[in-house]
Amino acid sequence: MPETHAMRKYHFLLAFLVVVMDRLAKTLVAAHIALHDSIVVIPGFFSLTHVENRGAAFGLFDSAPGSWKIAILVAFSILALLVVTALLWKDSHELNPTGIGLSLILGGALGNLWDRLVHHHVVDFLYFYRGRYHWPAFNVADSAIVVGAMLLVAEILLARDEPIESE
Repeated sequence: MPETHAMRKYHFLLAFLVVVMDRLAKTLVAAHIALHDSIVVIPGFFSLTHVENRGAAFGLFDSAPGSWKIAILVAFSILALLVVTALLWKDSHELNPTGIGLSLILGGALGNLWDRLVHHHVVDFLYFYRGRYHWPAFNVADSAIVVGAMLLVAEILLARDEPIESE
């Protein structure tokens, strides 16, 4: 492996760890919490709630009819995985926020794709609410994707303009 890509293994290890944590959490939830049941962790704020999401992130398109939905979600996931993997492969010479963000997105996308291919739904279980306000349930993979995207946005917004050197 060339020296410029010595950090590549750490990026892919991080993505792998996200997949493992996501699979473990979803397996435990499915085994120990009945579908649509909850375990209150912080009363009035946070519960572990077992739901099956047949749509996209945060339940988007969950109630959309047709078998096309799974095919489109799987195709979109595969396309995203190819793009993220190519970006990681190309720019993996240091452990920076961009590489970490891409690794988190890769691991999260793989975790949810696994569920869609094997079960035709994604297990969500992290449920935050306050009074009548609530956030749709999500999972470890979704969290990794959001944190990864936030790292990429922060990199873009906080990027310093470096002067172009003339020859």
